[in-house]
Amino acid sequence: MGQRILTVNAGSSSVKFALYKSAASPECLARGQVQGIGSSPSFKFKKGGSGATEPVDAKDQDQALDVILSEITPLLDGQEVAGVGHRIVHGGPLRAAPAELTEDVLADLATFNPLAPLHQPHNLSAVKAAKRAFPYALQIGCFDTAFHRNHPWENDIYAIPRKYYKQGVKRYGFHGLSYDYVSHQLVREHPELHGKRIIMCHLGSGASICAVNNGVSISSSMGFSPLDGIPMSTRSGHLDPGILLYLMETEGMTAKELTHMLYYDSGLLGLSGISHDMQVLENSDEQGAKEAVEYFVYRVRREIGAMAATLSGIDALVFCGGIGENSPNIRLQIIERLGFLGITTDADANAQNATRISKGPTPVFVLPTDEEQVIANAVAKALAPAH
Repeated sequence: MGQRILTVNAGSSSVKFALYKSAASPECLARGQVQGIGSSPSFKFKKGGSGATEPVDAKDQDQALDVILSEITPLLDGQEVAGVGHRIVHGGPLRAAPAELTEDVLADLATFNPLAPLHQPHNLSAVKAAKRAFPYALQIGCFDTAFHRNHPWENDIYAIPRKYYKQGVKRYGFHGLSYDYVSHQLVREHPELHGKRIIMCHLGSGASICAVNNGVSISSSMGFSPLDGIPMSTRSGHLDPGILLYLMETEGMTAKELTHMLYYDSGLLGLSGISHDMQVLENSDEQGAKEAVEYFVYRVRREIGAMAATLSGIDALVFCGGIGENSPNIRLQIIERLGFLGITTDADANAQNATRISKGPTPVFVLPTDEEQVIANAVAKALAPAH
């Protein structure tokens, strides 16, 4: 079968892609991204074991997708793109599975733009651009919220008047595509953990913690929006809502101003006053950088403890995401005080970014995530002929 599958993951400053040979288990031919959109855009490309990065002209996500399409055309070898899979951050209260992105579905998804302003508008813009580029391809949306749609009631509701819950004000949870991949990969590589209680830490520019029991999400640190939980690169994480009331009353801040502060000026950037980049902060001698890292570590450790209580124990801890996969120092600081959960660090293995980085009875793993593979699998399933 010579058809191709393209996956698109559009964010506020980057558009990631991967090209697959269409099959029951899609085979990745190439992957990369246009990064630094709006500042210093560049195209990062990897095919097989080789890769390259070069500057490009991409002022927005549409132009970034144009760059990607021009670069992957030679890789199509004359084969058509039969399906395009998209990461959609917010699927709303009902979507628990991938769906075809019809005009009606897109209109509904646009109503969630205010809940994920860093991602949702760009996700949907990429869908429209892909439809123009591949008018005959099947467009499939894969939702970051879908993995969390079976939470127990008490992990979904807020203690505000019940009518708002019925209107959709609830805890949605995010990073579901990452957690879907990692949870399945963990059980494939370690079948003894099938049906066990797993705490997963997706730590990157966006960051969250998820409690999984028997392969099912029980609780997520992220809630109604991708703002909640642990601090992120520029997002605040958990915040007393009284702070927002205070800022509205004393500073006269509008909803638009509060949104910008919470999404763009907070998190590691706001705490340090230096950078949103964890690597920069780790290498800095500035007090603000040190304190930002300490706060991040504290909040992650606290959330792990909360998830362990939710699960009534823990059978394994997993790190993934850019920070989780690549920062031994952050991992060490997080887990060095988790001995009460049966966790003991293997310092050498951790320093080498090994798959297993613990010695104690509770294993700790570092597993690279692959959201694109989850998306490609969903497209392949949708393309498969019905039996």
